[in-house]
Amino acid sequence: MKYEWLDEYLLSLPGAEKDYKPEWAWFRYMIRGKLFAAVCSPRGMKDAAYNGHDLVNLKCGPAEAELLRAQHPEILPGFYCDKRLWIACLLDGALPDRVLRDLCANSHRLVLEKLPKYVQREILGE
Repeated sequence: MKYEWLDEYLLSLPGAEKDYKPEWAWFRYMIRGKLFAAVCSPRGMKDAAYNGHDLVNLKCGPAEAELLRAQHPEILPGFYCDKRLWIACLLDGALPDRVLRDLCANSHRLVLEKLPKYVQREILGE
C-alpha cells in the first residue's frame, strides 16, 4: 500500500474511531459507530478488479461516485457496500494523494452531517 499516511489522516478527522472486524478483515473508521471508511485487502475473489488489491471504501454521493469512476480507473464501485453510495479506491499508488484526501474528507463530512446536530456540535467542539 502506497498511502502510509492514510490511517493517520483518517484518525485525525473529528470524532474518528478505528476498529478491526476480523470476520471481514476490515479496518473500519467510524464516527459514533457510523462507518465512513474501511480499508481492506480482498483475497480469493472472483472479481479481478478487487482481488488482491488493497483498497479503501468511502461514502460518496451517487452522481459524484459515477463521475469519479468515469475520471479515475482506480476508483471502483464500493466493495461489499451499496455501490450507488460507496466507492472503492485502489491503494496501488495511481490515485493522487490530494484526490484521496479530499475523498476521505468528503466521506467523513457526509457521515457527520447525518448525525444529530447536538452530536455534530459535540464532535466539532462547538
